[in-house]
Amino acid sequence: MPTPAVTLQQPDPHIKLSTSPYQGEVDFTPLSGRGGPLDPVSIADILRNAFVYPPHSIYRDVKVASLGFDPERDLHGSPQYTFAYRSSPAPARPAEQAVDVGKLVETYHRLLCEAVTRSTAGMHSPWLLQSGGKDSTSLAIAAAETRPDTHCLTYLGGREEDEVTSARAVARQLGLRHEALVCKPTRAYDRYLAMVPRMPLLSADFALLSYADLTTEIAQAGGDGVIDGLGSDIYFGTPVDLKRKLLTRLARSARLPARLFDARPINRSFVACFVLATLGMDPFERYFPGSRFSDAEVDRLLGRPVSAKSRQRLQVFREELAATRTAEARKRVSAAIAEAAAAFPKGQYTTTALGLRQAYPFCDARLREWVYREVPDSQLIDRDGHNKPLVRKHIARRFAELPYVKTKGSFRFDLCGLAAERFEQVHAFAVEARDLLPGAMRWLEVNRGRMDNKFFASKFYLLAITLPWLLSRADAGMPAWEDRA
Repeated sequence: MPTPAVTLQQPDPHIKLSTSPYQGEVDFTPLSGRGGPLDPVSIADILRNAFVYPPHSIYRDVKVASLGFDPERDLHGSPQYTFAYRSSPAPARPAEQAVDVGKLVETYHRLLCEAVTRSTAGMHSPWLLQSGGKDSTSLAIAAAETRPDTHCLTYLGGREEDEVTSARAVARQLGLRHEALVCKPTRAYDRYLAMVPRMPLLSADFALLSYADLTTEIAQAGGDGVIDGLGSDIYFGTPVDLKRKLLTRLARSARLPARLFDARPINRSFVACFVLATLGMDPFERYFPGSRFSDAEVDRLLGRPVSAKSRQRLQVFREELAATRTAEARKRVSAAIAEAAAAFPKGQYTTTALGLRQAYPFCDARLREWVYREVPDSQLIDRDGHNKPLVRKHIARRFAELPYVKTKGSFRFDLCGLAAERFEQVHAFAVEARDLLPGAMRWLEVNRGRMDNKFFASKFYLLAITLPWLLSRADAGMPAWEDRA
């Protein structure tokens, strides 16, 4: 009797992950032992903007449903982006005269406390990343009431400001334990390299090394969870200052000759380099922070014309951007994109690598919906352009004078110090990865003497993050990328 033929179905190589903390905890286990070919356009994304444009990832066959993308849709073939927290048009909120501000503050405090309780429920030893800003100070007040076992940890990463004094004063007055960690570029980079094999995906946020440093410190101290104050800007709003308006007007997508940056005194001046580079950027991409590689540099680094395909990834956001009516509305969308693709991943990827839990209380559904729909505009951004007056009032209930740092860097990292101390190591990575980034070695050699300029050190940082991660996947037998995009 003939044996019936058996049809073997090939497993679908596509993987889709829900990565938005606004939708709950993120699970990266579907990536265990999988990933597929690396995506050259995503590499271009990182070099151009320090993150991969969602819904794409560093892997060609892995898509991510971050905020704005429906995880039930086909993100490989027809992704659509819808931003839920628009400022124009905005929902009809109560008038300022129709609400009792004191009761607003009480409700905000109660909802924040409930959000802390829910998000830290599985943690036995939570650590709060206390940056010294409004959000982390407000969060510390709630943590002191709901999780008094919380440790506070502040990072001193730059010379521009010292956030430790104010953060320590806040923690002590609230009865919370506080510690500080001073940035040492070599220690942070070694900690990053140690976790690279266990990081599920790749992003190059300019605070990623700070996070690698902080989360390793927490794990070594016996902590099992990290509380982060990220997540409220998109529904409170993000005022646009004059500097930001001028920069976006300067952005012209101009093709600038590389020799402009070779001339003295331009190549010795961060400001001059930054302004010139802005002329070559897309106006919307100028909203994203940091100095990054130009399109021409990216094509040389990759040894192929890929940067234009990276720019094309903006198209999925164009309809949402067209609906914005103000500079603040456009900045809010840009903040949501960068937050989803860079700011959250720096915490998600590092904590995943170390087996830590991650809590984002400001992403809590009840809290964010109440703020977005029930708080008057004047308590989101006041008439003078100050953001989060409601949060300021919440802090003022506990502190006669607002103790947070008014101008802060939020986990700054010593970029020039990293370049000075680890140039040879990164150059060695570039030599080893010449099949993946054939132009990296040449760029490093040409710009070796310019690393005391933060403009060039920022680009060095992007290579320092990207090269070892790519090499770790190549060593594990991951196939090289194909000429598909």
